[in-house]
Amino acid sequence: MSTVTRSASASPCMALNGIIDASLFPLKSTSDVVNLFRRALTSAIEPDLTLLSIVVGYIELSLTTGEAAQAAQAAQAALGNSSDVIMGNSVPFPVVTHELIAGLYKKFQTILSVVDKPKPHRQATRDIIKKVSDVIWNSLIRSSYKDRAHLQNLYSYLSGNKLDCFGVALATTAGCQLLGYRDVRLAISEDHAWVMFGQKRVESIEVTWHGKGSEDKRGQDIGAGIESGSWLYLGGLAVVCERGMEVAAICVALNISLSANSDCVEVAELQQQLLWLLYDLGHLKRYPMALGLLGELEEINRTHRSISCEQLFREAIEASRSYYHNHHVYPHIFQGNYYNRLLKYREAFAAWANAADVIRLYTYQCRDDEEIYKELLDIANELIPYVMKTESSGHSARSILRDAEVFANLLRFYDGICQWEEDSLTPILHIGWAKPLVNNITKFDYDIRSQVVIKLPEDLEAEEVAKKAAAAAAVAAAAAAAEEGNNNNNNTVVKKDEKPKSELPTTLADLTAACGEKILNPDFLLQGGGQPFADQKQQATVETETANSNNTDKEATTTTTTTTSNGGSAAQSPPTEAEHKEAKLEENNTRSSGTSNNVEQATPIVDDYDPFEIMLKRPVITLHSQKMKGLKDLLLAEKLNTHAISLQVTAQSVASRKVRGAAVDSSRQPATISATITAIASTEVVGGAGGGGGGSAASASSGAGDSIAASRPKRTRRE
Repeated sequence: MSTVTRSASASPCMALNGIIDASLFPLKSTSDVVNLFRRALTSAIEPDLTLLSIVVGYIELSLTTGEAAQAAQAAQAALGNSSDVIMGNSVPFPVVTHELIAGLYKKFQTILSVVDKPKPHRQATRDIIKKVSDVIWNSLIRSSYKDRAHLQNLYSYLSGNKLDCFGVALATTAGCQLLGYRDVRLAISEDHAWVMFGQKRVESIEVTWHGKGSEDKRGQDIGAGIESGSWLYLGGLAVVCERGMEVAAICVALNISLSANSDCVEVAELQQQLLWLLYDLGHLKRYPMALGLLGELEEINRTHRSISCEQLFREAIEASRSYYHNHHVYPHIFQGNYYNRLLKYREAFAAWANAADVIRLYTYQCRDDEEIYKELLDIANELIPYVMKTESSGHSARSILRDAEVFANLLRFYDGICQWEEDSLTPILHIGWAKPLVNNITKFDYDIRSQVVIKLPEDLEAEEVAKKAAAAAAVAAAAAAAEEGNNNNNNTVVKKDEKPKSELPTTLADLTAACGEKILNPDFLLQGGGQPFADQKQQATVETETANSNNTDKEATTTTTTTTSNGGSAAQSPPTEAEHKEAKLEENNTRSSGTSNNVEQATPIVDDYDPFEIMLKRPVITLHSQKMKGLKDLLLAEKLNTHAISLQVTAQSVASRKVRGAAVDSSRQPATISATITAIASTEVVGGAGGGGGGSAASASSGAGDSIAASRPKRTRRE
C-alpha cells in the first residue's frame, strides 16, 4: 500500500470544496466508505459527486471485474454453481488510497479545463451544458455505446473511457458541479437520464442517448419526448434530484452482478448500507426506484429490524402517488413480483393490474419503451401462466380461480396494455400475447366470470345522468309527500333526499343503474312477476317487522337495512353481522335449491379466509381500451369463444389505421364494435362445423380491424 500524504498542499482531495478530509483515507472496509458518504452528506457544503462516484466505482469494478473477481468467478463455474443467488467471491475488500482518487480527480479537472468557469453568481446555459457533454462524449471509446454492466460511474470513464447512457448524464452533472455551476441537476426517469437547469430548474436538455444506438440527442429539449406521451419521460414527472438524491442515484447505479447467475455479496452489502444511510437522512423520500431497490435488497438479506421490505415497496408506491401523480410503473412491478415470490397471488394480480393502470397513461413507443415492454411481457407470458398452471392443480376453494376479483384484475391488466397500444404506430398484442391471455381466461369457470360487473365509460355517463334525474324526482316526490303529510297531521316523515325503498324502477335507465349494485331476481327475468331484484323481498320483510316496533324510527331503519351486492349493511341495522351473513347464505342456498324453509344453518368458519365471502363478491371494473370493450360480451359468455377473443386481441392496432385530421362520430363507436364482435362470433359458429372455418375467420378478423379503426376517436392523454 502506498504511503498516504496528509499535507493539504499535496492532497487534491482538500480542493474538493473542503468536503472530504484526506485523513479519511485509505478506505479499507464497507464501514469506511459509509463513513465517507455520511461526512459528505452531513457537511455544510454540498457533496462532491465526482469524488463519491470515483470511490464506489473503483470498489465495484475491483470486486466484479478485477483479476481476483474473474478468478473467483472461474472457480464458481468449475464447481458447477449455476444458481441465481448472491454469492461471495472471496475477494478481499479493495483498499481505496488517497493517491488513486486524487489522480483520477485531477484527470477529470484537466478534461474539463477547456470549458470556461462561471463568473460569480452566473448560471449555466444550454450552450455550456452542451459543451460539457460534448467533451465527455468525444472522449469515449466508440465500442462502449451499448448498455453494459459496470459503466455507470466516473471511475469507469476516467480509467477506461467507457460510460453508458446514465453514466454520461451523471458525468455531465458532476462536471458542471466541478466547474462551479450550482443550478445544474440530474433528472431521472425509469430508463433514461437528462439534465435540468436554470434558477427554478424548469429548463431541460438532453446530454446523452438512449437505447442500443448512438443517435446524437445532446442539446435537445425533452419537451418533444414528453408531448409524445412516451413512458421514457414519464409525462414530465421524472425524478429531478437535489444533491442528496444525486448521491442516491450514484448508489442505485451500483451494479452488483458478478456473472449471469451470481452477484457479488460485498457490493450488495455496500449498496444496501449506503441506501439505508440515505433513507435515514431523508434523501429517498421522493425517489421511488431507490426505495424499490432497497426493498429487494432487504428481501434477500434483512438488516433493518423495524422496516420490512414490504413496507419499503409500499413507500415506493406512495412516493409515486404523492409526488408524481402515480406515473411510475416500476414500484407496482416491484410489489407484484414480491407478492408472487411469496405465493400471495391475489395481491400479486392486484399489483400487476395497478402497474397496467399506470402504463395506460402513455402511448407505446417501440424503441423508447423496450425495457418496460419486456417487464410486462414477462408478467403476461411467464409469471401469470405459471401461477395459473400451479393454481389449476387441485382447484380447491382457496384457489384464485374461484375468486372473481382475481379475474377482474386480470382483465384490468390487459385493459391497461391494450390502451397503451392505442395511438401507437406499432402494435403490441400479437399472437404471442393472445395465446396466454385466452388460456388464462379459460381457467375461470362461468360462475366466477359472471360475478364480475364490467362497465364502460359510456355506461358510467348514462348512470350519472340517470342518478341525477332519479335524485331530482325523489326530491320532488319527497317534498310533495312531506307537504301532504303535514296537512293531514301524519306522523310519517320522509327525508327529501331519500327515495322510498318500495318504489320499483320504472325506466330502463333506472334498472340498468341498479343492476351494478343488486342481484336480479330470476323469477322476474323468466316470468315477469315479483320484484326485479333478489334482495327486495328480504328488504320488504325487514321493513314490515321494523314497522311494528313503536320505538324504532321507520326512516332510519329503511336506510340502514338496505343491502348491497357485497352482502354488507350499515352499522345501525338491527340484525347483527353474523345474522346477516347467515341470512345471505340461506338466500343463496334457497335460490339454488328451490326451497325456502328446509335450509340448514351454515357452519361458522373459524379461518379468516371465507370462500363464501369470495364467491359473494361482485367486483366492478371499467374497461377503457377499445379492444377490451369489444370483448365484454365474450368474456361473460357461458361458453367462451376463444377464437373470437384471439381475433379481437390480435386485431391490427386501431391507431395505425387512423386517418389524420378526420372527424369521427364517437356516438357510432359502441354499435360498430358490437357489430364487429357479433360478426366474429357468428363466423366462428358457422365456420367451426366445416373445414372452411379458418378462411372465414380470417376474413372476419380483417373486417374487424377496418371497422374499429374507422370508428375509434383519438384518445387524449390524461395528465
